[in-house]
Amino acid sequence: MITNCASEKKKILFLCTHNSARSQMAEGLLRAMLADRYEAYSAGVEATRVDPRAIAVMKELGIDISGQRSKSAEEFQDMVFDMAVTVCDRARQACPIISTNLSLPTKSPRAKEVIHKSFEDPATAAGSQEEQLKAFRRVRDEIKEWISKTFGR
Repeated sequence: MITNCASEKKKILFLCTHNSARSQMAEGLLRAMLADRYEAYSAGVEATRVDPRAIAVMKELGIDISGQRSKSAEEFQDMVFDMAVTVCDRARQACPIISTNLSLPTKSPRAKEVIHKSFEDPATAAGSQEEQLKAFRRVRDEIKEWISKTFGR
């Protein structure tokens, strides 16, 4: 469990390939669950759009992420995060997060700590609309449980 000893909120960046589903849901979940302790952000190796299915399944929990937008990691190049979390294997491999221990010029955000927690990409789910939403719900619930265990009180 990560604790916040300082009165300042910790900045957490969730990073995924397209910043369309997993990282967006993680941002929304952390903000909804623990906004008093954390500032949640998300970005992608490349920006696309927030997947409407992610918006729909988050709305089922009363969390509105429809105002969030897909962002590239370069948008955060001047920020230092307390932690960056890659939520997919591709982002981990192409991870543009630079350790704050390195003093290299970069267009990437910096993080004091980088961790990896891979979640299946629900956007690749085949089948009917309901079967696709079921995949999004499963991944959403896995992310929610992981956030609770990792960042919870």
